[in-house]
Formats: sequence, structure tokens, C-alpha cells
Amino acid sequence: MAQKHKKLFTVLKILFSAVLLYFIFTKLNLEDLGAVIVQINPLFLVVALLFFTLSKFIAAYRLNLYFHLLNVRLTHKSNLQLYLLGMFYNLFLPGGIGGDAYKGYLIQNKFATGTKKVVSILVLDRLSGLLLLFIYACSIALWLPQKGFETYRFLFGLAIPTSILVFWLLQKRFFGFVLPIFFKSLVYSAFVQLTQLVCIYFLLAGFGVTDNISGYLFIFLLSSIVAVLPLTLGGIGSREVTFYYGATWLALNQNTSISVSMLFFLCTAIISLIGLIYHLKKPVLKIL
Repeated sequence: MAQKHKKLFTVLKILFSAVLLYFIFTKLNLEDLGAVIVQINPLFLVVALLFFTLSKFIAAYRLNLYFHLLNVRLTHKSNLQLYLLGMFYNLFLPGGIGGDAYKGYLIQNKFATGTKKVVSILVLDRLSGLLLLFIYACSIALWLPQKGFETYRFLFGLAIPTSILVFWLLQKRFFGFVLPIFFKSLVYSAFVQLTQLVCIYFLLAGFGVTDNISGYLFIFLLSSIVAVLPLTLGGIGSREVTFYYGATWLALNQNTSISVSMLFFLCTAIISLIGLIYHLKKPVLKIL
């Protein structure tokens, strides 16, 4: 019964993604959108892909910090292979076991660390990244020139230390064993999201965008937060909807916004496909 529910939920996510994409594409002129996408400078696209790849290397390293707390001292190579396999499962095998679930299963099965602790670190790893998305969004919002942000600048500034404090208190109360790496994991999360912002910057540069860069970066951060919600397949559709309405809200070019969203997904797909290697030949988890 649980397996049937999981398959049904997966089908619903795929359908919802398809509906959102259909809705967005009916709002745009596809010829204009295509003309924008093909004009990107290939060199900038390659640089953007390199920075996205770097973000995933750092994210994998951050996750290994949590594993080491469980005395699962994976080599960084083994952990990276496992991380890439998880990305592949999350994006290309939506009907199968999820990437995070599979990583948790392998770690628990090989090292018997305790299911609760494995699940905890996987959730906290995700929350750490989400926290930095929120912090960067608030930081950029402090400087956005668009009308309407001035009233809430104080709240944006206050939200940054408050969110860090709340996350620290949450870990202290329920996950005290991860506190030794609290600030270190935040630093890695900061670099993960920063390198992805640089990725978006180079995509924009590839389109020749020089105005309202902060607005596009702000919308990207919002879309990344929305994409975390398990409502669509790998954030497909929800990210584009956020870019579309965000562009309308901040008076940005909608075709450029959607093009950036689509190319960011392309970067994600390219790196996730590397995980196919470790699906065909499962990684051997070696320890230090």
C-alpha cells in the first residue's frame, strides 16, 4: 500500500510540473523565448556550469562533515560518488527510491549508525542550505531599488540573525550531537549558495544582462526556496513560475528570467547524469 501511495504521489508531482510548465509557456511567446536562449554566449554557459559543479562539490563535503559526526568517516571520493548518485535518483528516477533515502539506507546498512541519526543529519544538511538561501535573499532585499522594499528593510535585516539563532536553538534542543560543526556547516552552506549565485550571474552575463542583476539573483533565491517544496519533480515548473511572476513583480525581462531558469536546470541535469555511472556500478563506501 505504501508503495502504491508513493507511485501515486510521484505521478501527481509529474502532472503538477507539467501543468505549471504548460501554464508558463502559454504566457510567453515561445519564438521570443527560443531566440533569447540560443543567443547565450557558450563560454559564459560553460563557466556557469563550472561554478554549479563547484557548488555540488562543496555541498558533498558539507554532508560528509555530518557523516563524520556519526563516526562514518567516508573518504571524500566515496562521499562524492554517493552524493552524485543521490542527485541522479532525485532527478531521473522519481518513481524509485529518493536520493536522500538511498544515501540514508546505505549508511545505515553498512555502518549501523541508527536510522534516527542518519535521517536527522540528512534533514539538517538540507535545512542548512535552505537557511543560507533565506539569508542571501534577505541580504539582497536590503538593497533592492524596487518600490515596496524600503518599508521592510529593517525586517529583512532583523530576519538574518534571527534565523541563525532559531536554527542554532533547534539543533541544540533536538540535535545536540551536531552542534560541534554548526558554524562550520553554515560556512560551507554559504559557499554552496554563493557559487550558485555566481553561476546565475554568468548565465545573465551570457545573455548580456547588465541591469537589475540583484533583482534576478533575488528571484533565483526565492525560486530555489520554492523548489525545495516536494510539490513538483525536482522543482521543475515551480522554479519557472517563481521566475515568471518574480520578473513581473520586479519589472525584469520575463523571457530572460525563464531562460535563466531553464539553463540552470540544464546545469543540474548535466551534473546529475554523472550519477548514472554509480547507478550502474554502485560506489564502494571507503572510510579514512
